[in-house]
Amino acid sequence: MDAAPTADLIGLAVALGCGLLLGIEREQHRAEQPGKSAAGVRTLALVALAGALAAMLGNVALIVAGTCVVLLTAVSYLRTARAEPGMTTEISVLLSYLLGALSLSRPALAAAGAVLAAILLQAKGHLHLLAREVLSERDLNDALLLLACVLIVLPLLPDQAMGPENALNPRRLWMLVVLVLSINAAGYVASRLLGARYGLPLTGLAAGFVSSSATHASMGQRARQAPAMRRAAVAGALASNIATFLLALLILFSLAPPLARAMLPACLAGGSVALAWAGWMAWRTVREGDGHEMPLGRPFHFRHALAFAALIAGVLMLSAFAHRWFGAGGITIAAAAVGFADAHAAIISVGEFSKSAVLLKPEAAVLAILLALTTNTITKAVVSYTAGGLDFARQLWPALALMLAATWAGALPALV
Repeated sequence: MDAAPTADLIGLAVALGCGLLLGIEREQHRAEQPGKSAAGVRTLALVALAGALAAMLGNVALIVAGTCVVLLTAVSYLRTARAEPGMTTEISVLLSYLLGALSLSRPALAAAGAVLAAILLQAKGHLHLLAREVLSERDLNDALLLLACVLIVLPLLPDQAMGPENALNPRRLWMLVVLVLSINAAGYVASRLLGARYGLPLTGLAAGFVSSSATHASMGQRARQAPAMRRAAVAGALASNIATFLLALLILFSLAPPLARAMLPACLAGGSVALAWAGWMAWRTVREGDGHEMPLGRPFHFRHALAFAALIAGVLMLSAFAHRWFGAGGITIAAAAVGFADAHAAIISVGEFSKSAVLLKPEAAVLAILLALTTNTITKAVVSYTAGGLDFARQLWPALALMLAATWAGALPALV
């Protein structure tokens, strides 16, 4: 059999499948609301086949048939508008025609479109519940603000170093704003779905792989906004440190396995403390019922995210000046300075330098990483206080101090 007839048969089969899929969903809708649907499984299947056949005949046939489908759909809507004010069925008819026409040239895309359309049609009840009862007007406004930050502002910012010592990259700094907003929004959604007792710790663990400092800021904001969530927010902030140590080991094993093996006891010690303390706080939250039925407030506060980005910008400028003062030979000091902003960036640079024992000896590399983790922990402590207030920081600082002490203790054999 020739390739062209085979492709046409496949396209016709896909078109028929698309029409049947949408038609079955509309038929079920008709069964739930008898007499209110103008098109069922046969109509939509025939419309999809008409679209496929019109595409085979050429553009003129496609336009003529499409015009006929539009006119018939309009007449059907006028006849049923009083009984069923919505236009879902009529839109389904037009979509079936378009999917049928698409099936000849791009059958996979047409099939995917039909499945997606069927999911949307079937999820009518859930979508109505989400729009009318779950999402508030404030939630929608914040979601639009987040989308504007990502889709409008971010692409317009230059992705290049500028400012004092070329330390600031506007796009990367705005990415921090987007990150903080996204983490806050994720925590809000997780808390709505699972409750604050479970949602915030899980969100903190996942967000820690992106930025533990940003997670501390976000959890602090959540604790300040809803004090009853404070313990769950502390658990989420501490859980982000688990991701910090895991990601540090993954980076080192990919760049410098000997250095990774030297840092393994330290990372395991610090990560274990973070895991134990976060688990203890989460357990207390569940046992004592904190955050069970509490107002969640709004998904995020934009000015808090801006303040966090401004703090990181200041840290980056200080890091750049420190690098200039101590020169290229001050790798350890530079790593400690960079660690204020991003521990993993410092770990990557140390891992690269540690490949050459001339540039950086093993014990010096371990010390540089420890200093980067230390300064990064200081940043976490500061942003926890600025974002969450003293009550949030007082519950978090002892855990951070013990975690840092365990990390240094675990690294002692590599330093000697």
